[in-house]
Parts: sequence; structure tokens; C-alpha cells
Amino acid sequence: MTKRWQAKRWPEFIRNGDAPELSKIDNMRLFRFAYLLLLCLAAAAEAQNSPPATTKTTVFAGGCFWCIQPAFDKAPGVLKTTVGYCGGTEPNPTYALVGSEKTNYRESIQITYDPGKISYEQLLDIYWKQIDPTQSDGQFTDVGPSYRAAIFYGSDEEKKVAETSKEKLAHSGKFKKPIVTEILPAMKFYPAEEYHQKYYQQNPEHFEAFEHGSGRVSFQKKNWGDKP
Repeated sequence: MTKRWQAKRWPEFIRNGDAPELSKIDNMRLFRFAYLLLLCLAAAAEAQNSPPATTKTTVFAGGCFWCIQPAFDKAPGVLKTTVGYCGGTEPNPTYALVGSEKTNYRESIQITYDPGKISYEQLLDIYWKQIDPTQSDGQFTDVGPSYRAAIFYGSDEEKKVAETSKEKLAHSGKFKKPIVTEILPAMKFYPAEEYHQKYYQQNPEHFEAFEHGSGRVSFQKKNWGDKP
């Protein structure tokens, strides 16, 4: 029997029911192939949407936490930012408690990032441009312990990088006054209330008025040119 004859006769076998077992086997193989294909597609989609295998977090305090969030949100490699409180010991601090200036908490931002796309040093470069590193009693018109700037390091390596970055800024000639921003060991970070998160998106008009009114924008333009 030639292959050509087999190919010609095959549809007749199927129509006449002469090869029912072979047809079932083919259907099972087709089903298994389709199932495996769906599994592969699902795995590929999950891999594409899942976060990088290695992520890191760091915490900075820079005065009003509303104002330092936008720059980090825009930075390539930053996966998530959360504003909150760091530096104190009272459990579950609230905005009212921190704002009473009776704790050591500071308004802060926690940054989750992909170190393969943005380095800790680059995050520090962004940070310096959001604050007045020569001010020790707060930031701009926000004065008080909760508005003091600080870099909270999570390891000896981060401490070393932060100190080097601070020294580099001090010798840059950018500021006439000493750089007084503190470099402190990391403490537990508490997210702030939901209405504080992405405040610049939730209340853009009020945010812009506050940002300009505080003197932050004019300071940035004076020292760094266009707002970073």
C-alpha cells in the first residue's frame, strides 16, 4: 500500500469508522498538546508579570513625605513607594501621634527597587535633590523632630555608600553650609494612613500649592536647576 493511497483512503477510514481507536489516540495526543501549551503560556505570563527575583528596600526621611514621593515614583527601577513613619519605638504610630512631636518618628518613605535597574547610590542621588541637606531642625517651612531628614541604612554596605555619598555632596561645592543630614541604623517602618499615599495624585492642586508654598520647589530650582 503506497503512502499516496493511504493518504487518499484515510478520510474514508475515519468516515466509515474503520479506525476508531486510532482516532481516540489522536484526540488524546491533541488534548495533551493543547494542555501543555496552555501551561507554558500561563507560566510565561506569570513570569512576565511577577516582580524581579531580587528586590531591595530602603527608607529615607526628607521632611513632608508627600513631597519626596513623586521623584522616586518616576525613577526607572523603583517598583513601589510607601510613605510612613520610621525612627520611633511606639507601636503602630499614627499621623496625629507623629505630628505631636512627642516621639522620635520621622515622616519617611520606604522604597522597593530592583537593584539590577537602579542602584542604592542612584537612589541617594535622587534623595539629595529632594531635601535641604543643610537644615537640621526640619525641612523648609516644616520644622520639628518629625520633619528631620535622615538616611536609614539596612546594612554596613548601605552605611558605607551613604557616608560616601554624603561626603561627595559636602565636597561638591553645591552648598556653603555643612551637610547635616543624619545617617542612622534602620528601624521598623510603619506605613502611613491610606489618605497620605500618593497624595500628589489624590489631591494634585493642594499638593502643588503646598509644595510651592513650603519653599521646596524654589530651593530645588536654585540649587539643581529644573526640578528633578
